[in-house]
Amino acid sequence: MFRAFGIAFGAIVVSAAAAQACPDWTLSGYEFRALASQLYTPWEYRLVAGGDLRIDTCGIRNRTDGRPTGYVTRQPDVTFWFELDGRYELEFRVVSECDSMLLVNTGSTNWYWDDDDNGNLDPKIRLTRPSEGWFDVWVGTIGPANCDAVLVIETF
Repeated sequence: MFRAFGIAFGAIVVSAAAAQACPDWTLSGYEFRALASQLYTPWEYRLVAGGDLRIDTCGIRNRTDGRPTGYVTRQPDVTFWFELDGRYELEFRVVSECDSMLLVNTGSTNWYWDDDDNGNLDPKIRLTRPSEGWFDVWVGTIGPANCDAVLVIETF
């Protein structure tokens, strides 16, 4: 009887550990606040792209491309409050030294992912009607190796 309990308990612990091995939008990365009009001048943040978590096993569904792939950290690289003060499109793009990817969770908990839309194996996501609220951004890599990168956030 004790053995059966131990096996069941072990399965619960493994499931909980697996759930924790995914990007967690309840954590915060580097935090800042910006009006949409302030981001008309691009905001840049230097970081190391990548991480030890494979997002293709996390059950995240991208709004446009299905299941994303790549490696990120559990904690977002950047968390920011985006305040609308006019009609703007919001763009996230990365310039990196490797095959990078971008994962964004919006204030309305929609996931967006991209791999190569910025050219040169770098990602870009443009939201044409962004919502106001918190955004979490992960800059990852397609392979398991990390690299130097610059995240650029800009409005148009």
